[in-house]
Amino acid sequence: MARLAAPAPDALTPAQQRLSAAVGGKRSGGAARGPWGVLLHRPALMEKAAALGDYIRDDMAVAPKLRELAVIAVARHYGAPYEWHAHARSAREAGLDAAVIEAVRTRTPPPFADEAEAATHALAAELLATRAVSGATYDRAVAALGEAAVIELVTAAGFYALVATILVVFDIEAPDGAGDVLPA
Repeated sequence: MARLAAPAPDALTPAQQRLSAAVGGKRSGGAARGPWGVLLHRPALMEKAAALGDYIRDDMAVAPKLRELAVIAVARHYGAPYEWHAHARSAREAGLDAAVIEAVRTRTPPPFADEAEAATHALAAELLATRAVSGATYDRAVAALGEAAVIELVTAAGFYALVATILVVFDIEAPDGAGDVLPA
């Protein structure tokens, strides 16, 4: 059970009502839930975080399957089942191979289709494991993806680390009946 539930719908301020509808409508087809339900307690913070999340999801130039690969690496690293559930599905929809998703989920070497995927995963995995990126990993990512994509992927990984932190601190589980449960 979550440590902090979203505010009750009948207790929302007008600002919270607007944000819940706007953010929930884009992400879950209804009211704000998951990390957004927690952030709804702080509407100004939620609004800023949602704006960055919208940019990452909708406006980045990096290929969606690469962005989602970085996001599921973050979700797996943090052990955030809610984030994993949402983004494993998005990764599949973006064209990431199911075998790659399963390998990330089970922490086994993924069978990448190309160097862009391999370099994305190497960048995210090293950043998460060491909180830094070696020159070799950085150079590999730039060679495979270009500097702009590396900037975007690092930003996406950082944003989704923020989301994962909210999820694990406030003990937000995947929705009831969700598949893709993360092994310990």
